[in-house]
Amino acid sequence: MEPYVMSLAGLDPTGGAGLLADIKTFEAHRLNGLGVCTALTAQTDDEFLGVEWIPPEKILAQALPLLDKFPVRFCKVGIVAHPGILLEVLPALRNARPGIQFILDPVLKASAGYVFHTAVFSQWEQVLDHIALLTPNYEEAIAMSGLPCGESAARKMASRCAVLLKGGHRPDKPGWDSLFWGNELADFAPVATDVPAKHGSGCVLSAAITASLAKGLSLVDACKAGKDYTLRYLQSSEGLLGHHVFNNGSALSGC
Repeated sequence: MEPYVMSLAGLDPTGGAGLLADIKTFEAHRLNGLGVCTALTAQTDDEFLGVEWIPPEKILAQALPLLDKFPVRFCKVGIVAHPGILLEVLPALRNARPGIQFILDPVLKASAGYVFHTAVFSQWEQVLDHIALLTPNYEEAIAMSGLPCGESAARKMASRCAVLLKGGHRPDKPGWDSLFWGNELADFAPVATDVPAKHGSGCVLSAAITASLAKGLSLVDACKAGKDYTLRYLQSSEGLLGHHVFNNGSALSGC
């Protein structure tokens, strides 16, 4: 049986980001994807119009029956109304499925510019203790930590969980992703620099890493595989919505 993986994320009607993008990424990795909705959004690929947040009790009402039935070991987490929501949800999920690992993509604002929340480090600090891997971009790392430098922010947060600092907004090393865990560091160089931007590429990366971990890769290898998969996604079309591709090269329909 192929592994089961779960996503807790917002519903983006375009399918380019959030819950639908995660499920597409899981299926492209030949995994069984289970989805739990944390927000209902109104958006296109280049415009964000609004959001309706799902309260924690309704998030749990979706997730707990799935964890009771399916052997989920890895769960990707996307947008929530506030980090405090995760302090209610994640311990309950781990109680239902001991050993489950959470990969958090801390989406603080939409690619179209809509700001979801402005929580400070003291509000994120306790959440990080429940997370196996955090995947912020440079600006998100600064906003979450309160430090003026993304690398320093990643190192600070890596004392609590592994942190993959994404390279899309890095002023010093554009395109380079850096994995911080404990006192260790692994850098992932960009393979290509001239690629079309995509709506939801951060969601795809964190979902691809989650999928790779579920397939048994180490943390370093999963981050490398996730970066490679995301590059293929970025190169899959000229528009803002990309295509997910199976390992055999065939496109996943409906993307």
